[in-house]
Amino acid sequence: MAAMTRPLLNRRLAEFGTTIFAEMSALAVRTGSINLGQGFPDTDGPEEIREAAVRALREGRGNQYPPGPGVPELRSAIAEHQLRRYGLAYDPDSEVLVTAGATEAIAAALLALVEPGDEVIALEPYYDSYAACVAMAGGTRVPVTLRPHEGAFALDLDELRAAVTERTRLILLNTPHNPTGTVLGRAELTAIAELAQERDLLVVTDEVYEHLVFDDAEHLPIASLPGMRERTVTIGSAGKTFSFTGWKVGWITATPELTAAVRSAKQFLTYVSSGPFQYAVAEALRLPDSYTDGLRAELQAKRDLLSEGLAAAGFGVHRPAGTYFVTTDIRPLGETDGFAFCRSLPGRAGVVAIPNAVFYDHREEGAPFVRFAFCKRFDVLEEAVERLKGLTAG
Repeated sequence: MAAMTRPLLNRRLAEFGTTIFAEMSALAVRTGSINLGQGFPDTDGPEEIREAAVRALREGRGNQYPPGPGVPELRSAIAEHQLRRYGLAYDPDSEVLVTAGATEAIAAALLALVEPGDEVIALEPYYDSYAACVAMAGGTRVPVTLRPHEGAFALDLDELRAAVTERTRLILLNTPHNPTGTVLGRAELTAIAELAQERDLLVVTDEVYEHLVFDDAEHLPIASLPGMRERTVTIGSAGKTFSFTGWKVGWITATPELTAAVRSAKQFLTYVSSGPFQYAVAEALRLPDSYTDGLRAELQAKRDLLSEGLAAAGFGVHRPAGTYFVTTDIRPLGETDGFAFCRSLPGRAGVVAIPNAVFYDHREEGAPFVRFAFCKRFDVLEEAVERLKGLTAG
């Protein structure tokens, strides 16, 4: 049999190999390390929501194909959530679309809205699927880098404006921002909104960490700003808020025209998913505010525990205003290469983290930064902090 001369992988995806999450999670298993790399909780969410899924299974709700846009109960609950939380009114029948998690929502939105040759601006560092989805759509990603400033990672609005060209189609936002924990404020979002309207740009905004904000930070959907509802696709998800990441229930809210466009792409991806879980998430979205208040308080305590432990171990710590990740600077430890550091950390301290450079086009910008997840049990975080003490002791 003659050897194949053409590469098997589509050239648009050639730069994307096995994700760093798979590599580091395998390293955690192999070494018996505490995995603070991949961002998933190590406990399930509310018992009543899990039981709601069991009840749906037993009653035969969602065991066969659910409606393409999502079950009516969930679409109504999403619309109610957006109105109650943010004053954003959406028609559950024409302006809400349920997806297989936020990752599919991002993919469907970019495949639907981006033509080959279009430029997509993303805030760097960015969640790794953004780059792959832009590539699959045939677009060109244009990173605008968040840089450390006064203990946080800040957006340079002048750099953002300069990145817009006649080929720019949309701005891909993420706030609260993974991996830096930055929460964009009203002034920044207003400037982005004005830029989008001035240059006739769409905005796709990933807001999956909307309820995980700390201290005085406040999540403000850009769709709520004047003139932005008409040009914004807002992405949400149940996984982060309710600690059922394996259920993969996400959604978009947008105008009928934008929703129809995204649905046109989504129907040829999964078509439908997570039938019984959709009914459970509908109940979850109607939980009282005390649930999200308690979740925030618990995660803030975990953030503080891990942040203080990392600082004591010698890291430079950027305490996040949102999400459940802490970005650290390894230069105070005498290190400069995040990849090498993360690959050696399990052997040195029995803890796994993620090098932030994987989230950058400009790898040198992210080289000294390393991300740790704090969405774990208190005892796990306490043990990780104890193990990390060995870095300074050594």
